[in-house]
Amino acid sequence: MRTISPLNALLDLPTVNLSSGKGPLNGETLAVKDIFDVAGLVTGGGNPQKADESPAATRTAPAVQALFDAGARFVGKTQTDELAFSMMGQNVHYPHPVNPNAPDRVSGGSSSGSASAVAGGLATIAVGSDTGGSIRAPASFCGLVGLRTTHGRISLQGTMPLAPSLDTFGWFARDIALYEKVGAVLLGPDDQEFRLNRPLFIPLLEHLLLGEAEDAAYRAMYAIVCAHLGQARSARQPTASMDDLYLCLRQIQGFEAWAAHGAWISRKERNLGPAVRERFEYGSTIDLAAYRSQMKRRELFRSELSDLLGDDSVMVLPTVPGAAPLVTISFDDSQAYRERCVRLFCLSGLSGFPQITLPIGAVHGAPFGISLLGPKGSDRALISLGRAILTASERLA
Repeated sequence: MRTISPLNALLDLPTVNLSSGKGPLNGETLAVKDIFDVAGLVTGGGNPQKADESPAATRTAPAVQALFDAGARFVGKTQTDELAFSMMGQNVHYPHPVNPNAPDRVSGGSSSGSASAVAGGLATIAVGSDTGGSIRAPASFCGLVGLRTTHGRISLQGTMPLAPSLDTFGWFARDIALYEKVGAVLLGPDDQEFRLNRPLFIPLLEHLLLGEAEDAAYRAMYAIVCAHLGQARSARQPTASMDDLYLCLRQIQGFEAWAAHGAWISRKERNLGPAVRERFEYGSTIDLAAYRSQMKRRELFRSELSDLLGDDSVMVLPTVPGAAPLVTISFDDSQAYRERCVRLFCLSGLSGFPQITLPIGAVHGAPFGISLLGPKGSDRALISLGRAILTASERLA
């Protein structure tokens, strides 16, 4: 399985005839991350052995099929980080997807090819997933809109799992109006009316920004959000520290990832990339007692965050610590950046609540997003709020 130049975003796969319906997505083109089944194609999951050992799918994943039925036209499958267990978009088995808006920087992952394809104009919509940040990171890095949906709201049938209690379906678009159209198809209406007019922030999260330039860029984005919503107020810290929440996410993700893929990995040498191998090895060391303990911690955190947000608040926070890392970043620096990211991502990941990143800012000449995290089930309301904020930011530009 090879990639297609020039962005290394799309995989070189056999042509399949997939019909499109008539609906709100007529005229749009759709690329699909290679963890979702598409009828007639192998689901490779970013690993050549997995691709070689997997039969072609006989049925398209229902969420992807819904987009075809709404009129989107399939243009290809996109590269993913290996077994969807990475954040940088640098799969050792393939040429790395290019970040069209910052070619000297990574695209982000694991939905790397999907973000690259949309940012580079190869597709107007691309499907991805978010377990530990795989929609939010590449969206911020590539200057796109990206939503981590409420956990369980969109079906993951026909999808290669990573950590099922964390896995969510997502998509990319450059245009918030199109993003909203896709949301209407996939999400349906929110189950209640959310008036998201009470902004909050946790000061500790802003300390995860990389430096003065990032802080200044974030302040500029924050001012745009607050001009629309009003001044945010400081929220109380959760009972668990950020380090505790970081460990909670890592252990839950690691345990479930090993449960999903450990038997396959152990069967023979899989030539996993070093970072991916390390994460699976870590997951193999987490016992059931530790997993259950972290699930209890997660439930407490979810309850506390739900009480904090009510049905009218949004948490304003940096999507990532700064611009996408340079493609030449060292292994150690990449891991350090990732650890900062996980601390920012774990609020939405552990709670299962939706988080949208908006491409308002830039730093060091590269895209930089700001996030809004809302109550459980407020996905459509968050997209609508994002559209209002982006429209306001364009007027200010």
